[in-house]
Amino acid sequence: MPFDRKVKIAPSILSADFADFGREIQAIEKEGADWIHVDVMDGHFVPNLTFGPPAVKAFRPHVKTFMDVHLMISPVDAYIDAYADAGADMLTAHVEAGPHPHRTLQAIKAAGMQAGIALNPGTPAEAVRDLLPLADMVLVMTVNPGFGGQKFIDMTAKVRQIRDWIGDREIHIQIDGGVTPETAPLVVDAGADVLVAGSAVFKGGSVSNSSVYGDNMRAIRASLS
Repeated sequence: MPFDRKVKIAPSILSADFADFGREIQAIEKEGADWIHVDVMDGHFVPNLTFGPPAVKAFRPHVKTFMDVHLMISPVDAYIDAYADAGADMLTAHVEAGPHPHRTLQAIKAAGMQAGIALNPGTPAEAVRDLLPLADMVLVMTVNPGFGGQKFIDMTAKVRQIRDWIGDREIHIQIDGGVTPETAPLVVDAGADVLVAGSAVFKGGSVSNSSVYGDNMRAIRASLS
């Protein structure tokens, strides 16, 4: 996918109907989702358990845009090839997940995927500075990872610092956690260009009433103008 800094909305299917993922993915893409965000949790690195490689592989045929897989797991390296085989376009690992993040990013790229590096709210921006030459995206968590629907933690100063370091390099800044029409302008103004939104996109809608998903995404976009 060609790089651009146009703001993208990446609905997290963690907030979708677990009994109907295929049609949910199709519905949010039809209503204007730019990327599909898949939250992988291991019950160890974070206190929740979600999607393994077989689930991601099952999602893949339904995704026509870009599948963005966020690994909230530790260790990471042993699973990179499995998520590549499952069809991830972008694979993001946490800087806190292991002692060798450079090696992890190199392995993700070697497996044919774009590489993202994530950092938790309590981790300073400096932790990813030396990783930028290997990264296609920096994911700034604006909640503590593990659950959807949490309250936004203001990380705008961190986003501004990372955006300054990126300069003209083709590296996205993604925000994950508490994104709403109220918080989206704050992070976009600071330099973010990919917004993960779960409950803010899926609230009030369903596969049979998917226009609500579109309304919710349009509300986020309208807040940026």
